[in-house]
Amino acid sequence: MSFKALKICSREIKLKLTVFWIFLFSCGINSAQEPSVGELSQKIATLRSQKKQVNKDTIYIGLLMDLGAKLRFLNPDSLLLLSSEAQKLSSNIDYKKGVSESLFNLGTYYSDIGEHSKAIDNYEMALVNAKKDNNHDLSLRIGNELANENVYIGNYSTALLGYLENIKLAQAYGNRKMESILYENVADLYATQKDYDQALYFYEKVEKINSKIGNDINSAQTMSNVASIYAETEDFQNALFKINRSIKIFEQGEVWDWLAYAYEVKGKVYLKQKQFTRALYWYDKSAELHENLQDDRGIIDLYNGMAEANFGLEKDSISQNYAMMAYEISSTIKSMEGVKKCSNTLYKVYKNQEDYASALKYHEIFRQISDTLSRDENKMSMTMLKTEISHKNQQEALVLKNEKALAKQRLYIYIAILFVIIMGAIAFLVVRGQKILKKLNRELEVQKEDLELRESELWETNNTKNKLFSIIAHDLRGPIGALEGLLKLLNSGDIKESEFKEFIPKLKNDVNSISFTLNNLLTWGQSQMREATTDPTNVDLNALVENNINLLSELAFTKMITMDNLIVNKAIIWSDENQMDIVIRNLLSNALKFTPNNGHITIGYVDRPDYLEVFVKDNGIGMDEYVQEQILSKNTNITTYGTNNEKGTGLGLSLCSEMVIKNGGTLWVKSEINEGSTFYFTVPKGKKQFQKSA
Repeated sequence: MSFKALKICSREIKLKLTVFWIFLFSCGINSAQEPSVGELSQKIATLRSQKKQVNKDTIYIGLLMDLGAKLRFLNPDSLLLLSSEAQKLSSNIDYKKGVSESLFNLGTYYSDIGEHSKAIDNYEMALVNAKKDNNHDLSLRIGNELANENVYIGNYSTALLGYLENIKLAQAYGNRKMESILYENVADLYATQKDYDQALYFYEKVEKINSKIGNDINSAQTMSNVASIYAETEDFQNALFKINRSIKIFEQGEVWDWLAYAYEVKGKVYLKQKQFTRALYWYDKSAELHENLQDDRGIIDLYNGMAEANFGLEKDSISQNYAMMAYEISSTIKSMEGVKKCSNTLYKVYKNQEDYASALKYHEIFRQISDTLSRDENKMSMTMLKTEISHKNQQEALVLKNEKALAKQRLYIYIAILFVIIMGAIAFLVVRGQKILKKLNRELEVQKEDLELRESELWETNNTKNKLFSIIAHDLRGPIGALEGLLKLLNSGDIKESEFKEFIPKLKNDVNSISFTLNNLLTWGQSQMREATTDPTNVDLNALVENNINLLSELAFTKMITMDNLIVNKAIIWSDENQMDIVIRNLLSNALKFTPNNGHITIGYVDRPDYLEVFVKDNGIGMDEYVQEQILSKNTNITTYGTNNEKGTGLGLSLCSEMVIKNGGTLWVKSEINEGSTFYFTVPKGKKQFQKSA
């Protein structure tokens, strides 16, 4: 939000009394972003031309307020008309914020033209509405303006009390900008009483708050007022330092009313040093800006300063004109301080012109007002001191009351803390007991799980034992028994050696079967005992398949089955060679077992990005879905006879599945009855190896 300020005449000193003055209803924008008078007028004209129901439009009301703000110092009557229209429309639609703002602006108008009683009436009505609407920011602005009005009419004690009370509210609401403005007005008030040390004390507070806010314009306004005080105390070096910084900021921000005031303060600095030509230079720059402003309070000290500078240059007629203009404006707006200063200037001019009658007239006016103001000044100083002491006493009483309330609250807190500690101790014991109980329960659960695991392991061990004995009893006992019987017959001479030779092919097949079965049993036993380790290396898949085809070629020849190896020489896999040998041998043996005479078996692979998908396909008897689900299960043992009544252990496919998984792959089957089966398994591709340099 943007801030405006008014200049007021003090006794012996020209200061700025800050007025928190804003007309925007939307989010705050800086002055460089505010719409111009022309833009606002165009928007209002557009709404009216469209015949919208502007009497119910809060946007339209806001535009009226904005335009009034722009015209305040350009055409004060427009501020009156626009604010009155906004107040009427806001009342019609019960727009509380609009009512409060418009009454506030009407108070500003009457304050500017010196009708202070009307200004106070409008401010008080605005304050009532703002409080009903819980509009804290507007309440602070109105409270500040009411205190300002009391300054204008000389009720300094009431003004000081108003500033101090609103400072507390600003601090409570966290409104630093209003806190800064109110403190600055307190400083101005002390400056009017020539208590410059106290004024500078409060200005230091203002500067600290402004530094936290980070608004250069606010800081420049404060520096302008401080520069005026330094001029009165003849600290010209600090005065020029402060005012030059202010002027630079106002020029960059195009803040014309404050820039006019800053030029006038700089003129006063040179006037106090009797550098009249330099003083007039800056007074003239201020006067140029005032041509586009209607700020009667602000122009009194400017004209009187120009009169004194011209008097110092012995230009009595010009001095008389400026002093008379300032005197008339002071009389119109009832500024006794202005009348006092201007009458003294006119007295000196007429005396220098030897117009003693006029000089006496204005000297009497000067003495009369000086005496009145002196008496009032002393009375007001005492009243302000009493007000300040009373306010401090009230604050101390409030602090004492709060301390008693806090002591009582602390007692309640201590009792509550003791109660909480007792309840906490009880809760601790209960929770501790529950934790111990939970810990015991967890230990029991762990023991239970351990027992269940051991029971499962015992069951698996027992099942393994039964399976092992079953295989030995059925699959190894038969071939070994047949071999034993044949050897007994040969030894007893019941058969001849020539007849024994006829059984050699069968004996060879039985021994091969026993060897194959024993190999599977040993591998399976290691896997069950979890002693088998997997040691992957680069393996030539084609060589592995060829070795197993050669090993099983005699069985294939017996059944007239052809086995085609479609695997190329460069098919390298990453696996444990022994385990992969068992997988391929079992899958080929299984295919031979269930493929009828004159059948066909194919072994090949599909090259995938990261692995090989190997398959063993036969045109055997096939299997149904139930058998397909069971044969790869670890916990089932299905033994079936082949096409020539070949007997198996039931371990082969289960063992294959385990070996494939250990080598990072998966095993699955696709089969149809009387169509044959295809077993698939995946295995990682071989890894590239680089020869180390010597």
